[in-house]
This record gives sequence, structure tokens and C-alpha cells, in this order.
Amino acid sequence: MTATSDLSADTTVLRALRKMRLPQTQRNRELGLLIFACAINAAAMALVQLGALREIEWTFLFYGGGLTVLVFALHILLRLRAADADPFVVPIATLLTGLGIAMIYRIDIAVDLQGWEAYSTKQLAWTAIAVVGASAVVFFLRNYRVLFRYTYVSGLAGILLLLLPFIPGLGVDDAGADVWVTIAGVFSFQPGELAKILLAIFFAGYLVRTRESLASTGTRFLGMTWPRAREFGPLLVIWLISLGIIVLQRDLGTGLLIFGMFVAMLYVATGKTSWVVIGVGLAVAGALLASQVLSYVGGRFANWLDAFNPEIIDRGGGSYQLVQGIFGLAQGGLIGTGLGQGRPYLTPLSQSDYILASLGEELGLVGVFAILCLYMVFASRGMRIGLAGQDDFGKLLATGLSFTIALQVFIMVGGVTRLIPLTGLTTPFLTAGGSSLIANWLIVALLLRISDGVRRQPRVVIG
Repeated sequence: MTATSDLSADTTVLRALRKMRLPQTQRNRELGLLIFACAINAAAMALVQLGALREIEWTFLFYGGGLTVLVFALHILLRLRAADADPFVVPIATLLTGLGIAMIYRIDIAVDLQGWEAYSTKQLAWTAIAVVGASAVVFFLRNYRVLFRYTYVSGLAGILLLLLPFIPGLGVDDAGADVWVTIAGVFSFQPGELAKILLAIFFAGYLVRTRESLASTGTRFLGMTWPRAREFGPLLVIWLISLGIIVLQRDLGTGLLIFGMFVAMLYVATGKTSWVVIGVGLAVAGALLASQVLSYVGGRFANWLDAFNPEIIDRGGGSYQLVQGIFGLAQGGLIGTGLGQGRPYLTPLSQSDYILASLGEELGLVGVFAILCLYMVFASRGMRIGLAGQDDFGKLLATGLSFTIALQVFIMVGGVTRLIPLTGLTTPFLTAGGSSLIANWLIVALLLRISDGVRRQPRVVIG
């Protein structure tokens, strides 16, 4: 009896030590990856200055050191408040954000923007706000399951944010799309970036409550089980809302993103391939209908299908941006011209909509593939976080947020490379702009909280 008791006590101690060791290992792994990411960012900033200015100036410490301090502060917070969180998410987001700042700074040098007027300075300020916001989520949101209580509140808040640009005095008509809101004529942001997070919370909570009816037996046809007609309601409602965004806000990208996110989460919730087939069919039908009815969408399709037609290039800008971006990518070739030695500034909005083409010109095809691999790992880690969870809400929320990043990257890369029509979305973490950066770092914080909660869930052992 004594030997048995001692053995049981030893086993308990070993389990406790193992639990204490695992979080420390996760954070140490994150620390090593963060050092590596910050070193790459610092090297990118130095190469930009050497290539464009032929010297390294003190601003190297400002941009490189600023981001490093921010992310290491977040790392310390994770050690204290979320020791079990995924160790790969923050380093990947840090590396992508740093590369974005380096390229934006390179374009600022070319067009001689300095001080607060420089996009890179504003981007670093937005990065500080974004990382502080992510830290606040990690600190205050101790249990992500609390969000499940606010399913319908989140949905309502998301819809209200999408409607903000239509309020007189707040909305700003920018580049033909009603997606911007300004406060006091100084502070501007895109409420749709935050709306996608709130809608992801709503979709996750709603599908947890209704997935039994949505996954009920339907009609077997062509090797798939098709849902009954009365179950189409939620999908049709989200489809109509997406079309409403495209029609009223003239924002093709956000409409496609929200609809795609819902279809992906619907598939994860029900496991029915037929929902994906129906969703893709509705998306194609909606895009074709919009291209025939709306001049805004029709122009996007014309620029895509006949981009190198001189008449289209000269027609009010037309496909000029698309063609310049393609020429820049071609100039970069396999290994690029080198940071600070290309001419990405020749492409309109090279620091925002076309930052991927700018990076492709100076880093080449190899650099673009490396960046896409970072996105792939980020999305796969998010999917893994969701699939590892035992509660359906966390699984759907993590999957939906990860898929949103992946779909956004696909839409932007496809638009820049002329695979699909160009939309008004941003490339996550890279693009100049505060709204997108804050929203994406909030997604990072939610994934960290979900992963920490998943690893802390008790495991049920049978036998």
C-alpha cells in the first residue's frame, strides 16, 4: 500500500511538472522566433536605407526598435496571462508587419515624405495602437467563451458598423467606395474591418445554436446530401447582405469576404460539401449579376479581362494600376531588384493596395513565395487551434478568423496577379492603413486567447 501511494504521488508530481514545463517551452519557442523575426525586419530596414540612401541613418533604430519593443512587451504579457497560447502566431504577424513597414518606408524615401507626413511613421503609430489593442484583449478576455453570450449583440454591432459610412457627417466617399468614416475631419477608419470580426463571432454563435437543423438529412443527389429548401434561409440572407454591401457601398471585396467567411464556417459546422457548392454558385451568380448591373463592378471586370487594351488603360485610369503592378512583378523576376533598388513607386497606391507588387519587384518571386508561406502557416495554425478545441464555438470562431485572413490574401494576390478581378481589400499586416492593421492584430489576440483556452481544457481519458 505504501509503495502504491508513493507511486501515485510521484505520478502526480510528474504530471504537475509536465504542465509547468509545457507553457514555458511554448513561450521560449515564441521568444526565439520573435528574435528571428525582429532580426529579419531590422535587416530589411537596413537594406532599404543602403539601397535607396547608400547609408544607414538613425531612423533605422526608430522603425526597427519601435516594433521590437511593442512585440516583446506583448510576449511578456503572454508569459504572465496566456502561457499556453500558440507560439507561432505573434512572430508571423510581427514579421509581416515589419516587412510592410520596411516597404512603406522605402516608398516614402522615393517620394520624399518625412516626419508625420510619411506613411511609414503613421504605420508605426498604427502598429503601436494595434499591438496595445491586442494586448488589452489578451489581458481582459480571460475566457473567450464569454463572447458566445453576445452572439446577437455582435451581429447587430457588425451591421451597424457597416452602416456607419451612410451617416451624414461621418461617411467619406473615397475612390468611389463608401467604406470610410471620419471623426472631426481628422481621424479616419474603415468600420468594415472591425465588422468582419464581430460578424465572425455572430456566425460562430449562431451556427452552434442552429447547426443541428442545418445538418439535418436532405436529398441525396450527385454523390452529395443537399439541404432542404427551408434550410436555405440563413445562406440566402447572408448572400443578400453581401450583395447589399456591393450595391450600396460599392465594395466588392468586403461583400465577397463576409459571404465566403460564412460559407466556410457553415461547412465546418455541418460537414456538408453541398453548402460549399451552393455558396460558390451563389457567389459566382452574384458577381456576374453585379458586373452586368453595376458600372463599378463592370469596370473591374473590364480591367481584368482586357487589361492591356490601350483604350481601357487610358479610360479614367482604367487598368493602369494593374498593368504597372504586373510590369513591376516582371521586373523583379526570380530574386528581385533588391530592397531600395527597384521602382515600385511608379505603381499608384504602391504602399497600400499594391504593396505585394512592390515587395515582388524588390524581393522577387522567391520573396513573394516566402511571404505567402508565412500566410499559409498563419492560417494553418489558426485552423489547428480551432480543430484542437473541444467546444464548437471556439472551433468555429478560430476557423472563421483564420479563413478570413487566408481568403483576404487570396483575393488580393489574385487581383494583383490578374487571376481574378481586383477588389478594394487590403493585404493583411502589410498594407499601409490603421483600420486593417488593428483588425488583424485583434484577430491575432483572439487566436492567442482561443489557443490558450484550448490547451487548458481538461482532457477526458477513457480506460
